[in-house]
Amino acid sequence: MTQPRLNTFARVRELGDWKAVAFGAALLERMLPNYTLFCDATGYEDEGVHRKCLDLVWEWLRTPRSKINFAVHLEKVEDATPDTQDYDFYGVYPAIDAAMAMSALINLVLAQDEQGAVVISKLSQGSVEAFLLLSDEATDDNVKDHPLMQFEIETQQELLAKLDTMGRKPEALDAFRAMSLEAGMSNIGLEL
Repeated sequence: MTQPRLNTFARVRELGDWKAVAFGAALLERMLPNYTLFCDATGYEDEGVHRKCLDLVWEWLRTPRSKINFAVHLEKVEDATPDTQDYDFYGVYPAIDAAMAMSALINLVLAQDEQGAVVISKLSQGSVEAFLLLSDEATDDNVKDHPLMQFEIETQQELLAKLDTMGRKPEALDAFRAMSLEAGMSNIGLEL
């Protein structure tokens, strides 16, 4: 009897150690453009905190013995998270999702939340769902069938499949990072 195929979140839950961090970082590569667009559109200044932090996570993955004080970066990320009360347009929500995902990723690196990759996976899918519902491209009944949501789920599944076969070599991590961006768009469909 064949084992049933696990859903995305169950597969992410099974990831351990560096693979969970790499998966979260790859999803953040797809979420961060939403945050950057929000900053560009509003003049919100984060001084590149999120991009720098994500680059440091990739560096940590490539060189596990690197001395990076992620607790300090977590504080900076939290300080650079926009507040919905200060903005009255939709763009703040995917920006907050990206910032929350970045916090979850740092907590995963710091071993303070073993389920950080699941949090990031759910935030990424949730961003897509909220975008589709708000733009009236989908309803609660058909949002899971929308091509953009299907693409999000397929991308996460492909990243998980790749992690099953790869080692923690710098060139493999670089290829994995590039794989997350090869569609040329953010998780909600913004062109990169």
